[in-house]
Amino acid sequence: MLRHKFIIFFAAATISGFFSNVVNSAGVAVKPGEEAWTTNGVFGSFDRKQLKRGWQVYNEVCAGCHSIRLIYYRNLAEMGFSPNEIKKIAGSVEVPAGPNEDGETHKDDEPIMRPGKAFDRVVSPYANKIAARVANGGALPPDLSLMTKARINGANYVHALLTGFKEAPSGFKLSDGMHYNPYYPGGQIAMAAPLSAEAVEYSDGTKATVEQMSKDVTAFLIWTAEPELEERKRLGIKVIFFLIIFTAMLFAVKRQIWSRLK
Repeated sequence: MLRHKFIIFFAAATISGFFSNVVNSAGVAVKPGEEAWTTNGVFGSFDRKQLKRGWQVYNEVCAGCHSIRLIYYRNLAEMGFSPNEIKKIAGSVEVPAGPNEDGETHKDDEPIMRPGKAFDRVVSPYANKIAARVANGGALPPDLSLMTKARINGANYVHALLTGFKEAPSGFKLSDGMHYNPYYPGGQIAMAAPLSAEAVEYSDGTKATVEQMSKDVTAFLIWTAEPELEERKRLGIKVIFFLIIFTAMLFAVKRQIWSRLK
């Protein structure tokens, strides 16, 4: 019995020590602050002007490394882009044309390409994951379509990460090719600071500070993760009003029935 208890205690201590080492090696990230997103709350909604600015930041800065594979160019209409604007945006890139009349997809060892159209997905920066890793020193840039849903405290985390790059504190051992960011688990991340002042020139005249660009692209990623957010909230409000009225009617009927029994 004593031997059995010792074995259990030793196994528990070993497992506990293992997970403790894993946690310590991963490090604890700084908790991001709460931001006042326009989508917060029951009546939250998207700011279309901000979404357009966010698309511009993504397209001009983030799209060089990160994809949004769940979004089609036609979806940009939900952000307020006109059909002509979408046609121009999609037509500025090239996508594989598919088999031609001879059934060929390549010519002279190069894929046959055509201008993008509204029904195409937003193009990815790399042909596949292997090409992405080769171009980024082994690191795989994540797809951003669902990023604000995939991370705890999603939108606040993304904004804090984009604005949180700084010099590593004294005594912090930074690995080769890594960059210090206290909001990333472990404090170091392969991605360099992607935003810098005036990295884009907003078409609406808004000053492109790092803070502004970060909030705009984060708002855009809230939309890519849940384009139906406004519709869902409107439906929720209708359901709540229906339940309130229905409950009041049930209460009135209950009082009428019980008044007769008395």
